[in-house]
Formats: sequence, C-alpha cells, structure tokens
Amino acid sequence: MRWEKLTTGEIGALDRRIPVVMNIAAIEQHGPHLPLDTDARIGGHFLEEMDRTLRDEVLILPPVVVCTSEHHMDFPGTLTVQHATLLAYVTDILSAVAAHGFTNILLFNSHGGNQAIGQVIVESFGARHRTCQVGLLTWWRIATDALTKVQESPFGGVGHACEFETSLMLHIDGASVRRDRIPGHSHVMTYDWANADLLRGGRGSLFRSMADISGGSGVVGDPSLASAEKGAAISRIVVDALCEIVRSLK
Repeated sequence: MRWEKLTTGEIGALDRRIPVVMNIAAIEQHGPHLPLDTDARIGGHFLEEMDRTLRDEVLILPPVVVCTSEHHMDFPGTLTVQHATLLAYVTDILSAVAAHGFTNILLFNSHGGNQAIGQVIVESFGARHRTCQVGLLTWWRIATDALTKVQESPFGGVGHACEFETSLMLHIDGASVRRDRIPGHSHVMTYDWANADLLRGGRGSLFRSMADISGGSGVVGDPSLASAEKGAAISRIVVDALCEIVRSLK
C-alpha cells in the first residue's frame, strides 16, 4: 500500500504494527549509458515488486530521491544535499510516522553514498523513539551470497553503473539504457585495504571522489556484462529477501 494514495481514514484504521518502508535514493550521474535517476528507479522497482507481493502487509512512504551525492559533483546533472540536511529531513518524516503511532519503520537504501548517514538516521531516531523498531536495509547487502552467484565479473566488477545496476535498468526500463555507450571495465585501485565493491567490503574506508575512483568515467565495475535476464534474476533475489525481512518485523 502507498501511504500517499490512502485517505486519512484509511491510514487511521491500519494496524500500527504494519511495517512502514521509505526508499532513500539519488539523482546523480551513472556514466555515459544510464540516466540520472537510476538509483531512484531501482529502489522504486524493488518496492513496487514488494508491494505486489505483500499488498496490505506493508505501507510504503513517498521516496526521498535527492540525497547525498557530493562525491559525484564533478559530473553534470548530479543533485545533492548535505548530510545534515538529509538527516534532519528524513528524521522529521519518520517522526511524523511515529507520531501517528506506527512502530515498525525501515529505510530502504538504493545509493551507496547514503549508507553512512542512513545508519546515523537509524541510530539517532531509534534513540529518541524507544517504542519503535527502526532499521536500514541496502539492496545489495540483504542477499549478498545469492547475488555473488549471479555476478560474472571479478572483484570490482559491481560498483556504480556496473554489471548489476546496468542489468537492473535493462530489466526495468531497457529503453532508458544507451546501449551503444555501455563501456567496459573501470575501477581504479588504490590501497588494498580500502578496495571494495558492492558485495565485498574493504578492511577500511578511504574517501575518493567518483571521478577519482572511476578514472574519470563515472563508472565503477563492468557494465559490458549486463543483461536484462541478469537484471530479472537480481530483482527476484532482492525482492524475496526484502519481503522476508519486512514480514519478520510484524
């Protein structure tokens, strides 16, 4: 169910234990071949599929699509807000949800740059709303083992505008993918302790702009291995895991 599509009376009649989910995404460059709303489209797709499965078992909030993308600002079209702005804005929305009596709240993240501030939102909101359960899910982390079996590229092949994101967009909206501009592998390694991809974390973190880490291409990974069929497989894996987690809350 979509929060904004219901009437105030229909919201009022809901069981307050129903899981309430908000997507936090991004509007930012995704290389030469993917549109700026890639993260928002991917996050929205997963929640749409979850909604089809769970129906009246879940309540989906309007997404926050412009989030923290400062590290992409070398590339035209990227939109961003400060971490403190996102913290305040999302926390205010979640506080309104809690004020209406809902007690199970999830942030569903579809942008790597939101991971750190998303955790801060959960920690700060949770500390002030002890009657609520609040959590953060990031789509590529909720089913890592299964997704690793789908990946064809070696380490570093899934990162940004990569094998996975390009496959998902080919599945969700193939017409939006500029197929003639899909590049090959791009990933600039630095210190081995800081190297990571979507499925494998590094031993530590090191700030690098997206221009730095992608060698100026805006792409981290190997989108040449993408396919719509792979995107459909990724979608099934993530949606199944998401539905399982959401059901567990109530």
